[in-house]
Amino acid sequence: MRVLPLRQVPMLEMRPDCGCCGRDLPQSSAEAMICSFECTFCAACVSEVLDHRCPNCGGELVRRPIRDVPASA
Repeated sequence: MRVLPLRQVPMLEMRPDCGCCGRDLPQSSAEAMICSFECTFCAACVSEVLDHRCPNCGGELVRRPIRDVPASA
């Protein structure tokens, strides 16, 4: 198995807003939902509009991991 240095490992794209309503979804938001292609939507749109399916690929939408924002020095 080939191990890549951390800076070369592809990371999850943290899109900043809902692809349906435009609501801001910062990296620390627990309300962000994604599909396997990283399409991003807010929890309200996922449950009330999209029926828990990505409108782009038809895949399941699940909670996006939270990425802590480093404290400024």
